[in-house]
Amino acid sequence: MKPKIKICGLKDPENIRAVLALQPDYIGFIFYPSSKRFVGSSLDANWVAQMKGTNKTGVFVNADAEEVNTYVEQYRFQAVQLHGNEDPAYCAQLKATGITVIKAFGIDERFDWAYLGEYEPHVDYYLFDTQSKQHGGTGVRFDWKLLEGYAFEKPFFLSGGLNAENIHEAWKMGDNRLYALDLNSKFETAPGMKDIQLLKQTLQTIHDE
Repeated sequence: MKPKIKICGLKDPENIRAVLALQPDYIGFIFYPSSKRFVGSSLDANWVAQMKGTNKTGVFVNADAEEVNTYVEQYRFQAVQLHGNEDPAYCAQLKATGITVIKAFGIDERFDWAYLGEYEPHVDYYLFDTQSKQHGGTGVRFDWKLLEGYAFEKPFFLSGGLNAENIHEAWKMGDNRLYALDLNSKFETAPGMKDIQLLKQTLQTIHDE
């Protein structure tokens, strides 16, 4: 099965309309104030709530669970993506509401894959990103050979430095647990503004493979 496509870090309405025309499987909105792609007050929650045809995902970092639930309700998200130090109990609390939970982990040579065992019952997907102090958005790829240490069966999103060149390698990775590719900074003209032509060309070439 070919991986699904998630386009993350959206915040400009006109740009979002153009992204939606590409029919990605997931789109992501970042609610982390320190991010260059922080949604802030740029989006009308009611407008987002009415969007159809894609899985809308709210991205959070160590946010209060009640705050997350409020955003889920306002924007009618289908999924939440957690990029902080959220523990299994926190994930379980959100999952109990019926929302899809994607738990992100920063990967480097020191990452202990066994740690994921604590999260297994409480999340729907993992997201593997490049380890960084800024909780993602680095545009840097981690060593995908490290994924050989991943021993669980839960499907995962792959993030971190995916671009028009290496996406072909990821597309053909051959790991049946690879559920989706998460595209962000390498497909932008500015933080939060996606390069529609580059996305269109790239998605066309991989779908043709």
